[in-house]
Amino acid sequence: MSITAEAPPTLRRLLHVGCGMQDPRKLPPAFFAPGEWREVRLDIDPAVAPDILGSITDMPMVGSASFDAVWSAHNLEHLYAHEVPLALREFRRVLRPGGFALITLPDLQRAAELVAQDRLAEPAYISPAGPIAPLDMLYGHGAAIAAGNHFMAHRTGFTARTLEAALVAARFDSVRVVRDEHYAFWATATVAG
Repeated sequence: MSITAEAPPTLRRLLHVGCGMQDPRKLPPAFFAPGEWREVRLDIDPAVAPDILGSITDMPMVGSASFDAVWSAHNLEHLYAHEVPLALREFRRVLRPGGFALITLPDLQRAAELVAQDRLAEPAYISPAGPIAPLDMLYGHGAAIAAGNHFMAHRTGFTARTLEAALVAARFDSVRVVRDEHYAFWATATVAG
């Protein structure tokens, strides 16, 4: 009698760009169910000890069509506007057919509504990093920048229309952008399988 062990399931590969400090709770479970994904962390800041040290605008160390998903949480706004297409093309390049990019970033339309109400410095919501005011949404998390983390400065921003247009221009096959209740957009952009 022989006993055959079942092969362990193959985990899907996730490239977490602009990952920051390691924390599995940063992965939205609705998209990245625990136990189903192998996270590979990429960041420009060596202090966060990423798996891959580099910029999201140029990732030659990441093979083409080598990941099932790219997760970008509040990264694109840290780039200059002319760098955004470079990053989005890199996201698409590293995705396998059938893969997707999940991107979240500040909703500047909602931030502008608060600015118009003269609430520029009033907290709009509480994030894991602390209170976030429209000023933070526009220019970057003030407390982190004041503490010397200049990677946190914002250099561009998006409306739902401009985010969708940027993803379409990067040649994603299907794009969907929605608003959440925390002054952010969430975009899913897929590569046809």
